[in-house]
Amino acid sequence: MISAKEALQRLKEGNQNFVNGEVKYKQFTHQERADLSGGQDPFAIILGCSDSRVPAEIVFDQGLGDLFVIRVAGNIVAPSQVGSVEFAAEHFSCPLVVVLGHSHCGAIQATIDTLVNPDVPHSSNLMSIVNRVRPAVEMLFQTDLKSDVDKLSKHAVRANVFASVNQLRHGSTVLENLTQQGKLMIVGAEYSLETGQVEFFDY
Repeated sequence: MISAKEALQRLKEGNQNFVNGEVKYKQFTHQERADLSGGQDPFAIILGCSDSRVPAEIVFDQGLGDLFVIRVAGNIVAPSQVGSVEFAAEHFSCPLVVVLGHSHCGAIQATIDTLVNPDVPHSSNLMSIVNRVRPAVEMLFQTDLKSDVDKLSKHAVRANVFASVNQLRHGSTVLENLTQQGKLMIVGAEYSLETGQVEFFDY
């Protein structure tokens, strides 16, 4: 088993491979797939957005069975996502969780649009996502960013990642205990659609 810092370094190196167009994992043999049928041993958990342009395994240049990936619009943290992270952290002893946001996120834009035009109706299902993102974005509406939509969107992506990281760190007894025991590290990151680069945030 590798440490959280080693897992983080492995992701950083994999992303650099992706950015450079030098990915290692392009094809898999029948035997490699068959070998994984008996179990999995992922080294990191990725809570990312459902956006089709941000597939974690490709972005981090990792193979089958390397990452336990949870994808939901806006990389939000709801009970099912928390439970999924808890499962992987406990059952596979994954030492690292990365909340991965990305530029030009549709869920972020939907939340901004809702705050700007509150009378425009949306489905209750979409609103369940928007309402998870809303607290992080609402705070930014109290600043000068409100007048600059592009800057507002960029800051909102990061604010939402920070909020999700905070919820995972403090919204689960299981994850909080693992973190306090030094068995788990939870970090945030942002993927750039333009460059392919993942920036990890320091806390």
